[in-house]
Amino acid sequence: MIKNVYAVGFVLFIANMLVFFAAYFFAYNTNYFNTSMLLNAFALPALYTIAAYLSVNSLKKEKGSLSFKDAFGRAFKPMFIAGLLSMISIFGFLNFVDTDAKDTLNFQFVERNKKELTEIYQKQRSIMKTEKEKQDLDKDYQKSMQSFSPEMVKDKDMFNFRQFTYYFAAVLVFYTILSTFFGSFFRSRVEA
Repeated sequence: MIKNVYAVGFVLFIANMLVFFAAYFFAYNTNYFNTSMLLNAFALPALYTIAAYLSVNSLKKEKGSLSFKDAFGRAFKPMFIAGLLSMISIFGFLNFVDTDAKDTLNFQFVERNKKELTEIYQKQRSIMKTEKEKQDLDKDYQKSMQSFSPEMVKDKDMFNFRQFTYYFAAVLVFYTILSTFFGSFFRSRVEA
């Protein structure tokens, strides 16, 4: 099965969806957004790296020598397939199956940003010396907090098609960098 990039991509897609639904079923609480972000930042990149390595390594064992292009393609294709299928599935799930989960994620996204803004404000305010600096900071803080008012965030949707397109573009950059690494590492060196 490791010899077929499409099979590797599909298995990686299944693993990705297992991670997504594990977070959905076991971490759907007040920390759902944070848990999702941690999984996307650490677990999924590790999973994709392992799958790319296994895919390229199996081809290296089969052929003996690989060009950069062969190793790059062998790493990139399964990740691309899994990533595309995962993005489509997660988009469909959040936008058509369980829109409450999408609303929860959007709400927690806004709340997290408000909390981070307040923490930065308090830290900055504590180190300011003059009253003028503090007043300017207070004014900027109040202005920034207005962007989180209910009227401003009611139509905020971080999980619409446009945002998913941006997410996928960022993920493609990761796939390209990782594939370049594997292409460079696994390519056969020819001595002249």
